[in-house]
Amino acid sequence: MTTTAPAAGRTYAIGDIHGERVLLERLLDQLPFIRPEDTLLFIGDYLDRGPDSRGVIARLLRLPEETAGKVVCLRGNHEDAWLESLVEPNLGFLLPPGNGCHAAFASFTDRTLGPDGLAISDFPVFVEPTSWIPRAVVTWMQGLPLWYEDAYAIYVHAGLDGEGATWRHPRDGAQKPLLWMREPDFYKLYEGKPIVFGHTHVKELPPDDEGRRTPWRRGPLWGIDTGAGRGGPLTAIALPDGEVFQAVP
Repeated sequence: MTTTAPAAGRTYAIGDIHGERVLLERLLDQLPFIRPEDTLLFIGDYLDRGPDSRGVIARLLRLPEETAGKVVCLRGNHEDAWLESLVEPNLGFLLPPGNGCHAAFASFTDRTLGPDGLAISDFPVFVEPTSWIPRAVVTWMQGLPLWYEDAYAIYVHAGLDGEGATWRHPRDGAQKPLLWMREPDFYKLYEGKPIVFGHTHVKELPPDDEGRRTPWRRGPLWGIDTGAGRGGPLTAIALPDGEVFQAVP
């Protein structure tokens, strides 16, 4: 599942949002006027951790009607894991506090999280997401493309299928690495057409060409998960020029 487009205007690639609707609104307000030839590209991971997963998705669903540009939302590993859990609940994904799934449940069901997360009485409903994730949201997640390409870059949530210095174009490789990959060799050795990715917090990546981590850059690679949903900013880069926009908590 993919989307491709010719180069036209600028492409604004926006990192992992993770339930931070307020940061999303601040970031969108910072962007220049979006023209019909521009593209807004979201790298995936819209749910979990932050307080308003439902609001983030509602905003993204409205965005094509509110901007003149093209809107592309890629699937992230969190959307992928939720879709799997709709078929058979994956407790290894749903239960660990670090994944932030409790926050998504609270957002969609108007519950309040306590200091220890969900109340015990909420767990039977929580682990049956078909009962509380709206069907429209499920359909939207199912339709999200796994990658996008224009003349400037290839955009994926996590990375590419490959090893060492050999990395396959998304159309030629396995799908799972596009969503879940964290191979150190990719960050160190990839050469080729620019790749913009999220998924791995920039603090967990090796120092970039300039010693910076917000966002991360090494040669043809851009890492734009700067920690939204974990106390960090939400970041966008504009291609082809590389201008950076950030919304800070």
